[in-house]
Amino acid sequence: MKSGFRQFLSLKTIAAAVAACLAARAALAQTPEQDARMKWFREAKFGLFIHWGLYAIPAGEWKGQAIPGIGEWIMNRAKIPVGEYEQLASQFNPTKFNAEEWVKMAEDAGQKYIVITSKHHDGFAMYHSAVSKYNIFDATPFHRDPLKELAAACARHGIKFGFYYSQAQDWHEKNGAGNAWDFGPDDKKDFDEYLRGKAEPQVKELLTNYGPVCLIWFDTPRMMNVGDRAQRFIDIVHNLQPATLIDGRLGSAGDYVSMGDNRIPDQVVKGDWEVPATLNKTWGFKKDDTDWKTPEDLTFKLVDIVSKGGNYLLNVGPTAEGLIPQASQDNLRTVGRWLKVNGEAIYGAGPTPFGAELGTPDATEKDRNGRPVFHQTTAWRCTTKPGKLYITFFQWPAGSFELSKVSGKVTKAYLLADSKHPALKVTQSGDKVTVGLPASAPGQIASVMVLETAK
Repeated sequence: MKSGFRQFLSLKTIAAAVAACLAARAALAQTPEQDARMKWFREAKFGLFIHWGLYAIPAGEWKGQAIPGIGEWIMNRAKIPVGEYEQLASQFNPTKFNAEEWVKMAEDAGQKYIVITSKHHDGFAMYHSAVSKYNIFDATPFHRDPLKELAAACARHGIKFGFYYSQAQDWHEKNGAGNAWDFGPDDKKDFDEYLRGKAEPQVKELLTNYGPVCLIWFDTPRMMNVGDRAQRFIDIVHNLQPATLIDGRLGSAGDYVSMGDNRIPDQVVKGDWEVPATLNKTWGFKKDDTDWKTPEDLTFKLVDIVSKGGNYLLNVGPTAEGLIPQASQDNLRTVGRWLKVNGEAIYGAGPTPFGAELGTPDATEKDRNGRPVFHQTTAWRCTTKPGKLYITFFQWPAGSFELSKVSGKVTKAYLLADSKHPALKVTQSGDKVTVGLPASAPGQIASVMVLETAK
């Protein structure tokens, strides 16, 4: 999927771009209008990403050879000519696709918004596009519009619906970015002809024909910082659906920042941001990638991200038949069961007021950019709401737990897993609080203790 975001930009450049976007978003978010636009995003915290397209047919293999890298980049990695790759469309017939089942899985997982690939870098539209016949309705035997079906299912279940759209890279088009094996170097192309002739009209379709769109997730902004290219997309979005959010990879500052793929910050980050992440190593389906993250790992990452101020957009890669791999479903639903008990600590929650629990940088160990390596702890994380501290324990401190630098007086402590919320014993001396805890954890994955506070 978005490995191209790193492929064409150095890590140092990405870090600088993210910092600049965060500064711009922090300033914008101070306005009441932007606060209103971001309200649902700040409440949601957990979303489902879906990478689905023709690349699910080869599933990481081309002409009997395993192709290294992520599944949705197989056309690029194997340098497949457009004429050959196009033939996949005649084979694409995902008759097992069921929009209701997909959305119900997201609901069971506790995910509040869905973002699906409407067109990835291979240029194939996964919806009925009048702009290009190279789409799932016109070019395949399936002859249905799965995105329209998903939009309807999301509306029924009260889940926000958004689109991923590759605005710059389009390996199917002679003037789109990225396909040098068929069409030569990008700097020799009429990129604006592609943007005006395909990308911009297709974004207009998505914002016109599918009801309310919560966000457009643009990606790999190659050549997008020239002239008014990015602004043209912003104007389209704002004119057609002013409430639709724009992510951080259009080519100019969006409504929130998209962190690097699977890259969780070390510390609290101000502003609105999101971590796009995988359940295994690929985004699009790849048949030999079964390296699934465990429910325990996924739950920790969710809490960790929210404790630093962000959202978690977690990806699944459906098969060519239209099925989400069972392991993905099982692990997501396990996280969802945890959220049914402990979701109060996640949805609409703010970042930790502490920070010591996140760890400290080690000046003796450097990463590839020469920065100190940050050694994080995994014992607990804190999220917040007005008058409440939520301490999520991943390692149970049997007997008691001590917390320093608590602002205000703790008036009550209890465990979310106990529905009757009997009070735990609290001892407080200044800003130091000690809470008595049961000998064993009430939850299998993680347990949440709530501290109610008053000034």
